[in-house]
Amino acid sequence: MDIREFVEPKINPIIPQISPGDTVKLSLKTIEGDKERLQHFQGMIIRIRKGVDGGSFTVRRVSYGVGVERTFPFQSPLLQGVEVLRRGKVRRAKLYYMRRLSAKQSRLKERRERIAEQIMPQAEEEGLIEEEPI
Repeated sequence: MDIREFVEPKINPIIPQISPGDTVKLSLKTIEGDKERLQHFQGMIIRIRKGVDGGSFTVRRVSYGVGVERTFPFQSPLLQGVEVLRRGKVRRAKLYYMRRLSAKQSRLKERRERIAEQIMPQAEEEGLIEEEPI
């Protein structure tokens, strides 16, 4: 017996496509007594775990010289928003080595997206690039 036979994990529409090394800003619903408010948590994704329950991801930040890691399930109802600020260029799936680096050493290069594919249609419309017949 497998849990997948009973429950199908749903895709959370709030969470965009994320990967390890990305710097994200999370909006969390915090309940204090009878009041609710949004609390923001910004940091780097160091781990993504996929599983039958929907999986989770771990975000790390350094606050006042102390490293803080929080793990969030993809299906959490407390997540109100996820915004990707930077896309980091990494070669590993789990970035546990970031724990022993200082804040300045732990900076990652930014991953370049394929900009040429986005610029080409605009340049053709403006007449900067002419297509040659084959």
